[in-house]
Amino acid sequence: MKYFIVGCLICLLYCSCESEDFTPKQRGYYKIEFPERTYVTFNQESYPYSFEFPAYASIEKDTLFFDQKAENPWWININFKSLGGKVYLSYKIINAANPHKKLLKISYQMSHFHTKKADYINEPEFHTPNNVHGIYYDVGGNAASAFQFFATDSVKHFLRGALYFDATPNADSLKPINEFLIEDIMHMVNTLKWTR
Repeated sequence: MKYFIVGCLICLLYCSCESEDFTPKQRGYYKIEFPERTYVTFNQESYPYSFEFPAYASIEKDTLFFDQKAENPWWININFKSLGGKVYLSYKIINAANPHKKLLKISYQMSHFHTKKADYINEPEFHTPNNVHGIYYDVGGNAASAFQFFATDSVKHFLRGALYFDATPNADSLKPINEFLIEDIMHMVNTLKWTR
C-alpha cells in the first residue's frame, strides 16, 4: 500500500510539471459605473463666487487647513463620495497681504510639489467669457493629486482647486476616474462667476 501511495504521488508530481503553457492571470481593476452628468448651481449668497457642479457631488464647508483654521469662510470641498474623490477649493482675496504675484507663486509651488512622483506636469492656460482665467495643472504619474488649477480675475479674486482621492495613488487604476472628474472640474471652471 505504501508503494502504491508513493507511486501515485510521483505520478501527480510528474503530471503537474509536464505542461509548460502556464499563463499568469492578468491584473485587473474593478469596473466603475459612472453617474449621469447633470449639473446644479452653487450660488450661496455670502460667497464671492458661483459655479455649476455635478449633481452627484456634495458641497462641504472646509473649516481646517492643515489643522489650522481656514483663512476665510469661503473655502469649500466638493465631495465625489461615490468615486472616492474630493476637490479642495481655497479662495483668497487679492490685496496687499495677498498680492496676485505671491498667490501665483504659491499655486505653482503647491502644484510642482508633486514633481517627486509625477512623470510630467502640463500647464495649459484657460480664459472664460466670465472674466476668469488661470492654469490647469495636469499631473501625470503616481502623484497624490493628478489635477489642480487656479482661477482668477487678477484684481480681486483668486480660487485654487486640487483633486485628491481617498486611495493610494496609482495612475493606471485611477485614470478612468481622473478623466471623468477632470471633465466635470473643467465644467465648473467654465461656469465660474465672480459675484462680488
